[in-house]
Amino acid sequence: MSLPNEKPLHKLQFYVTTPYKCGYLPNKLAQSLIASPQHLIDANIYNGLITQGFRRSGKFAYRPHCENCRACIAVRLVLSEFTPTRSQKRAYKQHSDLTAQILPLHFNQQHYALYESYQSLRHQDETASETSTAPKDDAEQYRQFLCQSNVESLIIEFKDANNQVKIVSVVDIVNDGVSAVYTFYNALEPKASYGTYSIMWLAEWTKSLDLPYLYLGYWIKDSQKMAYKQQFKPQQKLIDGEWI
Repeated sequence: MSLPNEKPLHKLQFYVTTPYKCGYLPNKLAQSLIASPQHLIDANIYNGLITQGFRRSGKFAYRPHCENCRACIAVRLVLSEFTPTRSQKRAYKQHSDLTAQILPLHFNQQHYALYESYQSLRHQDETASETSTAPKDDAEQYRQFLCQSNVESLIIEFKDANNQVKIVSVVDIVNDGVSAVYTFYNALEPKASYGTYSIMWLAEWTKSLDLPYLYLGYWIKDSQKMAYKQQFKPQQKLIDGEWI
């Protein structure tokens, strides 16, 4: 199976996974297109892949490839034109006491405990996430999913004034932006707006790096879990191979 005619991608092979339960649309099966071999997917190769709608899960680069469904649409925030809404500004102000620390990828027991709590509260009915390679709730799967990468990846850790970790974001740095790989947070605080705050922070940080886009992953019109992404505008969507 072939992909774009970009020279750096010519050495890659692509295969389609067996069907697995879709984590976003009920009663649907999903499949992913996986780029291989993994060891060839360095930062340079991944820069080409992400512009073609690929994402990263651990050392896997993938994109949805479902036979009868095209619901997953890659989206990115255009930072030069981004104007936060009132509610987004409130969320940013609400959590202004949080301190961000940029860290290399590593396993941290405190992060893992937060991740387990987040998964149990937000995704308890899921057996798969965005890809068939996504994590189950054990430490080794967590390590494979979020602590391994062959591209330029970082952890952004957000702590409150009491030194408690409230949000963890894993991101990739690419040529034209930052890709939000996965974010988890303390979901036991119903009045908090940690998800919105993390995107706002990443948007500001990406602009400070003089990069034009914040990649937000996939958006699905009929998935309530994905609805929040449409609150961040203007966006470009990858439609038929073009960012529109």
